Amino acid sequence: MKRVAFYTLGCKVNQYETEAMEELFKNRGYEIVSNREEADIYIINTCTVTNLGDRKSRQFIRRAKKMNEDSIIAAVGCYSQVAPEEVEAIDGVDIVVGTTDRNRIVDLCEEAKSKNKKINVVKDIKYHKEFEPLNISDLPYKTRAYIKIQEGCNQFCSYCIIPYARGPIRSRDLEDIIMEAKRLAKAGFKEIILTGIHVTSYGKDLKGLSLTDVIEEVAKIDGIERIRLSSIEPTFVDKDFLERVVKTGKLCDHFHLSLQSGSDSVLKRMNRKYTTKEYRDIVKLIREYMPEAGITTDIIVGFPGETDEEFEESYRFVEDIRFSRIHVFKYSPRKGTPASQFKEQIPGDIKQIRSDRLIRLGDELMEEFHKAFIGRTLELLLEEEKDGFIEGYTTNYIRVKVKGHNDLQGKILPVRISGQEEDFLIGEIEEF
Repeated sequence: MKRVAFYTLGCKVNQYETEAMEELFKNRGYEIVSNREEADIYIINTCTVTNLGDRKSRQFIRRAKKMNEDSIIAAVGCYSQVAPEEVEAIDGVDIVVGTTDRNRIVDLCEEAKSKNKKINVVKDIKYHKEFEPLNISDLPYKTRAYIKIQEGCNQFCSYCIIPYARGPIRSRDLEDIIMEAKRLAKAGFKEIILTGIHVTSYGKDLKGLSLTDVIEEVAKIDGIERIRLSSIEPTFVDKDFLERVVKTGKLCDHFHLSLQSGSDSVLKRMNRKYTTKEYRDIVKLIREYMPEAGITTDIIVGFPGETDEEFEESYRFVEDIRFSRIHVFKYSPRKGTPASQFKEQIPGDIKQIRSDRLIRLGDELMEEFHKAFIGRTLELLLEEEKDGFIEGYTTNYIRVKVKGHNDLQGKILPVRISGQEEDFLIGEIEEF
């Protein structure tokens, strides 16, 4: 049996797309093996959000070639899309595929092998209007599953390469989403995560549909007990959205609201579409409807021109909002974006100092959020067993460990929270 291995970098959308490509290969008789093993084909699903993503993509390509000199290597995804000639020039690359044509990946690999030729099928993404179907019908684990409902982004934040890598917004047909959700529910999945490049743009290219409609329709499917959203645009959230999704009884009280900066002047230079006051009001509204909601976010430090005062504004804003978790990124200039040409690029040592401070604050806020649930009983979706403990997530995205084994995997059970360790809580399964 022919063997194929995958390296996946970057976001949850990339992970979903890798799983879909794995299924394409399985359906053609291939065995999926670890990327630490020798394989006939290696697929590197690349990332280009940061310089580190580019570098890791190149490293994985070279590592794959060392595993098997005679293997076919396909570089797929965002890095390939924005720099196809650069990727094609990397020693060992046989196939370059951008953020379209992933559904042809098996044929392209077999063509490259049989004809002993290089293939580059990257197209100009800015004119691409169709949503590429990449479906998943089953996965080896039975807990949470991603469904990609949307592609592309029209926001053009000044620092971000993604609109150039993923193209304009394209929404997946609602019936197709429901069919995939039903397949996953039938396969035993309890939680569905709706994901996309800019998921709140869903339906803007369709008539009369929005992300809220998707949530309501998926919530009607028997067997699906939780719906979770990937990162969402803060300005999408309003009373109508919250009233409708709360009525479903299935949307998780966890919102990843991308902030990027808590300074209005920096937000303006970033071309973000909200102010800190608007963001604060949105968080307040969420907490009115879902008082125990986990609010997580991303912060960029060291954006060009960020002064000490602007950073302190951002720090105080994060402190004031009381996020349940934050992800901190040091600004990385991306060629082709407006911000890469901005003057006053911030030195690396200053970025590091600011990053360290925010990470420490984030740890303190997470600990504070977690402590509030000690002594409480929470519903836990049990996922993975390790060393006699099985862990999972609450609806508001707290990781909890309990004593148990894999026979509990996929069950949603009441857990009494008894303590806290590092970035997770400890609990005990109650009688059920």
